[in-house]
Amino acid sequence: MTGLVVKNTGSWYQVKTDSGELIECKIKGNFRMKEIRSTNPIAVGDLVGFDMNVDGTAMIHTIEDRRNYIVRRSSNLSKQSHILAANLDLVALIVTVNYPETSTVFIDRFLASAEAYRVPACIVFNKIDRYTPEELEYLGGLENLYASLGYPVYKVSALNSDNLTDLMASLSGKTTLFSGNSGVGKSTLINAIAPHSLAKTGDISSYHNKGMHTTTFSEMFELLTGGHIIDTPGIKGFGTIDMEEAEIGHYFKEIFNVSSDCKFANCTHVHEPGCAVLDAVKKQYISSSRYQSYLSVLKDCHEGKYR
Repeated sequence: MTGLVVKNTGSWYQVKTDSGELIECKIKGNFRMKEIRSTNPIAVGDLVGFDMNVDGTAMIHTIEDRRNYIVRRSSNLSKQSHILAANLDLVALIVTVNYPETSTVFIDRFLASAEAYRVPACIVFNKIDRYTPEELEYLGGLENLYASLGYPVYKVSALNSDNLTDLMASLSGKTTLFSGNSGVGKSTLINAIAPHSLAKTGDISSYHNKGMHTTTFSEMFELLTGGHIIDTPGIKGFGTIDMEEAEIGHYFKEIFNVSSDCKFANCTHVHEPGCAVLDAVKKQYISSSRYQSYLSVLKDCHEGKYR
């Protein structure tokens, strides 16, 4: 039998069959012996083959080839990856300017990974109803920056359905991963877009103004307009993995476009003479925040360090 993985609770996987039946599955013991470097060899969005047990549960024995996937470095400080989701049409990074604040480094690391794994990405600025005039001005600057790079940008409040129309239209018929820091309102936003989903929500820690984990596992929710949203646990940092030094600049669109004018073909855009990227940063054609994010990913590559 075959089915779609719609929920992962760590040791158990919930698989949906073509007939809509939900089967609780585990992985066969020898499955983990294969050369899979991720902490979770199966992810939500995977198509799997399984055999039924007499008690109504099942054992997963195969994964069909993935169309794509997106990963981050595992938070256990190992060199392993953690697959966030597989077989995606879109990734939506949920960002908040405050309550809590999402750093530009986090945004850029996420977008670079989406570029590396060839998954289209958009940015959703949430909680716009809560921001001060100064915070709204900062949000406008971020919107202009990322829109100029070709990333679709949406400004929404999960509490106001009127400003969700464009976002909902962009999700229709697609399998979309929702990701972001803890507390940015992913689950609340999913409940607003798909009220039948009943995704678990929580509060912000008032002491640190940071999010507290409420989603503890990945789960797929069906949209009434067609398509799915995959909700994932909030993450503090986005560690990049499996990026070669020479390729990192390819995952920052503006750096890649300018780099063809560098004097040296193997330019790292850090110290070389005749570097078109450094010149563009100096002249503010390339955002300094984006360039600093590029350097941070480059540092990961050198140190093999989780960030």
